[in-house]
Amino acid sequence: MMRFLKVLVIIVVVLFFAGTPWAVAGEGADSVAGPERNWLRQLYENGFNLNDPAINYPRFPRLCVDVYNWGDRTFNSYDKDYVVSTGKNWKVMAKTYNWSESYFIDLENKSRVLMISDMYSDLGVSINFMALSLGYTFNANNIFGSPVAKRRIFDFSFTCALFSGNVHSSSTHGGVSIRRFAKYNDGHSINVGLDDVKQTRLNGNVFYFFNHRKYSHAAAYSYSKYQLRSAGSWVLGVSLIRTDIDIDFSSLPPDMLDALPPNAPRHYSLNYNDYCLLGGYAYNWVLHPRRWLINITALPSVGVKHLRNVSVDDKKDLFAANIKVNFSVVYNYKALFAAFTGQLDAEQYTTNNYSFLNGQESLSICVGARF
Repeated sequence: MMRFLKVLVIIVVVLFFAGTPWAVAGEGADSVAGPERNWLRQLYENGFNLNDPAINYPRFPRLCVDVYNWGDRTFNSYDKDYVVSTGKNWKVMAKTYNWSESYFIDLENKSRVLMISDMYSDLGVSINFMALSLGYTFNANNIFGSPVAKRRIFDFSFTCALFSGNVHSSSTHGGVSIRRFAKYNDGHSINVGLDDVKQTRLNGNVFYFFNHRKYSHAAAYSYSKYQLRSAGSWVLGVSLIRTDIDIDFSSLPPDMLDALPPNAPRHYSLNYNDYCLLGGYAYNWVLHPRRWLINITALPSVGVKHLRNVSVDDKKDLFAANIKVNFSVVYNYKALFAAFTGQLDAEQYTTNNYSFLNGQESLSICVGARF
């Protein structure tokens, strides 16, 4: 968060002053080649170190820097025996992001349906200045000649010492394989493709770290801090989820449909919003020497599931129970770093006739350098 504020300060200052003929009162524009005209060059030459005492800020940029420093002290302070800054403003990274979706339906008489989507793979490169990032992502499935179903994904996150937040949006259509289908094949594993599956999901959450002086989420997931000693923190926050799922089994062969219980739906249309209180625990293990960091974060959530288009047993609001689990393994060596991260988001939808569980799983590998 503070890195974002720092970049915002730089952008505002540059746009406000760049090319502007600032002049001292009573003097002409041609007479401003002195220190107050050179502060942008000084900022550039010192690697955008805002607090370098050698920079001759004019009044308004100085005010912006003071506001940023206040925010940094308030929202991004750590116990330096546990967490320190990397000392670098720039990062260049290459990343592979792989994700899939899963669906589990628990029907009557111990009949179960399990479906898993194809693996969606993306490759990306980026250059980062503090929180500002410029990058490009390639569809790896198409590059390597194995295209999968249509999909779209967007992810935005921010982290400071006190709290972290994330907005994640995804949309998929098709590319799902049925791995188990009620009593079909005597309930054993199968692999039958099904394209009549659509999901659109928007998930936003923000959570607070109680032990924010000693625990750094940024060290494990944005690589902008070093965790020097192992530490953990209780976490509390809120989660808002909007989900639309449509599954149609009508195109399956008759013998497969006959394997479903008589009252089991052939078409599922789930449209709901979850409003949940989220809580859990996050922990950073520091392995000696201090190059390895392992993080695990488990965040179950409970709240209200509001049905938008239909009702269950004449109810529009149901009990919601979801879970988010993250892990990260980070290796730091001087200016270089590498990370292996994973995430699971799972939601449950329960009626008198069936229980429905859908999840989104992801694994990422990232390598980069700070400078």
